[in-house]
Amino acid sequence: MKTLTQKLDLDQHIHNFKNFYAREKNIEMEGDINQHSRYIKALSQIEFPAIKEVPNLDREINILKKQGVLRLEELYAFVTMLSYFNALKALSLPEPLYKWIQEIDIDDEINDIILYFTDEGNINPEREPELYEIEKALKINKSELKEKLYKLAHSSGLKEYLVDTQVHFLNGEETLMVRGGFNKVLKASVVGRSSAGFFYILPQSISHLKEKEATLLSKKEEVVYRYCQSFSATLSKWHLFMRFINREYDRFDHYQARVLFAKAYNFSFILPSKSKVVKLSEFCHPAIENPKPVNIDLDKSIMLVTGVNAGGKTMLLKSLLSAVYMSKNLLPFKCNEEKTEVGHFKNIEAVIDDPQSVKNDISTFAGRMVEFSKLFKQENAIVGVDEIELGTDSDEAASLFRVMLDELKERGITFIVTTHHKRLASLMSSSDDVELIAALYDEENRKPTYTFLQGSIGKSYAFETAQRYGVPEHIVAKAKQVYGDDKENLNELIEKSTTLEREMRLKLEKIDIELKAVEQKKENLENIEERLNEQHRKAIATLENRYNAATKRAQEAMKAKESTEGRRLLNDAHKHKKLSSQAKEAQQPEKRILQIGDRVKYRSNKGDLIGLRGDNATIEVDGMKMRVPLSQLKYIGSLAKVKKKPKTEVAVEKSGRGSISIKLLGCYADEAVDKLDVFLSDALVSGFNEVEIIHGTGGGILKKVVIDYLKSYPKLQSFHGLKGNLGITVVRL
Repeated sequence: MKTLTQKLDLDQHIHNFKNFYAREKNIEMEGDINQHSRYIKALSQIEFPAIKEVPNLDREINILKKQGVLRLEELYAFVTMLSYFNALKALSLPEPLYKWIQEIDIDDEINDIILYFTDEGNINPEREPELYEIEKALKINKSELKEKLYKLAHSSGLKEYLVDTQVHFLNGEETLMVRGGFNKVLKASVVGRSSAGFFYILPQSISHLKEKEATLLSKKEEVVYRYCQSFSATLSKWHLFMRFINREYDRFDHYQARVLFAKAYNFSFILPSKSKVVKLSEFCHPAIENPKPVNIDLDKSIMLVTGVNAGGKTMLLKSLLSAVYMSKNLLPFKCNEEKTEVGHFKNIEAVIDDPQSVKNDISTFAGRMVEFSKLFKQENAIVGVDEIELGTDSDEAASLFRVMLDELKERGITFIVTTHHKRLASLMSSSDDVELIAALYDEENRKPTYTFLQGSIGKSYAFETAQRYGVPEHIVAKAKQVYGDDKENLNELIEKSTTLEREMRLKLEKIDIELKAVEQKKENLENIEERLNEQHRKAIATLENRYNAATKRAQEAMKAKESTEGRRLLNDAHKHKKLSSQAKEAQQPEKRILQIGDRVKYRSNKGDLIGLRGDNATIEVDGMKMRVPLSQLKYIGSLAKVKKKPKTEVAVEKSGRGSISIKLLGCYADEAVDKLDVFLSDALVSGFNEVEIIHGTGGGILKKVVIDYLKSYPKLQSFHGLKGNLGITVVRL
């Protein structure tokens, strides 16, 4: 059974990528893909040393865990990884690479082992005197051996039997190549025989040198083994760190391979987005040589591709799925990086091949049903289906697949479907979640263009394709007659009706968008009007406060017998009063005359109008009644049921102690605040030092409103509750 990469023709692309690995591994990376992307981006900005090939060391790590002894080449593999991370630490790395590499802390005990190795993976003789002497003796012995062989190769007695004067290495032994009969002039042992019948011999005169060499090599192996024991014992203590290094080396290998692969082929990385769209710009499928770039948007649940045979429908399907697969695994590919977007999908499925199997006694259509049944267990997947109605009656299949596709898209599955049958396209076109794509055909030159048109149904051009691939013209002409004009006209009607339906739906969507824009503008204007009205109200309140303050100053001046100054201050006060009156009487835009029962808006609150008295109105907002200026209300609708307005009594009287008091019993919150503001202003103007506010106890709501207002009032010295009566608050001005 084909793998997904084989179905999508990505095998060669992935093979080329794997050539950049330091060791064989799968292309999938575990962990946060966004974090991987940041490391790859940082690594792309610098030049870094070439990574060395290292085998997978899982088996060797288990040996260390069991305190076993590793061979020298196995130890050197660990040394290679450790040395590479030391080299990276010496570089000036960008974040987040710098932090990651610096956090790999290699202990001095391990670094000491690294110093014992040469670049070729041998023990450095300069760090071990015994090994140094052995190496020195081996070189001297080798030189003597070479000299003796040279003399024999150029001796006159052996000249007649020598094939050449070269020293031949056979199975690690230095030998001479001679003809038969050599034993008449030289004692030697035969090591091997050439294909031409000549003999490779080892002269007895140098056998003692070979024995000496064998002894020295044996001693060298003993020394090396002691080091292997020592190094293995040290690394056994650090076997968990070795496992960590092995894993981090793989991780860096993933990053560097992707960076070098992208640079080698001028590819781009596309990080999967959180959306479920696939937008390809200038995408080139890696399996096609000199491809025509693909530009396509998949932003709906289903893409239905119709049109000419051999026109690129299947390759379009493979391109979309390939882009998702490569993006999901952070494999670079050729595209316009700025305009390409690939969403994240948990699973990728390609229903492409004919599933018919004689061995398993399964038909083409039955095989398709098996594959579709598996999809009902998936969510958040992208699925490509090539020739969806393959293997059964097209009309029946169209109805069946229409229902299945509708059901599966509700599970968060996105489909790319190719088909030649217009019945399914016609059934699916009425859905807003379906995008129709037509593969275009150049009728003048009678060949596909390998381009696509969104929002349309394409013709199959079966007769033209047959003729293009060598079917005789008279056969094609006869087939057209059998097909008949009526069938052709019916197909054209299906195409036109589907196109018109989609155009109408697009126009309706455009009208809806424009209508929403108009409604938004209307709401914005209403908000501006409300803001201006609020500013107007605040300006009136400011003028009234200035009038009250000016009146107070005039009263104080008159009490001090400063009549001229008093009159001037009173004139100033009347000016502010006049400005306030003018502001209240300013012309307002024509508004609907409000009536009891209307639904109204006051500032940011919405409520019901339940009472009218002069310039004031009573409204009910979330169960709370408020007395507000009528001019600040805005009509927003009608109320079917109106509640009767309760009576409110407000009385102001002087107390027996010479102070004044106000009763707010039964007042609404806003009404109480307005009355209290006027009451305190009058008290200040009259020169009273202490006043009483009678609000009662009740549920404590009115008292809280009064206390909150007094806290923000600027002209107060203090206020406190009356001893023995919690329903009265005493205010000192």
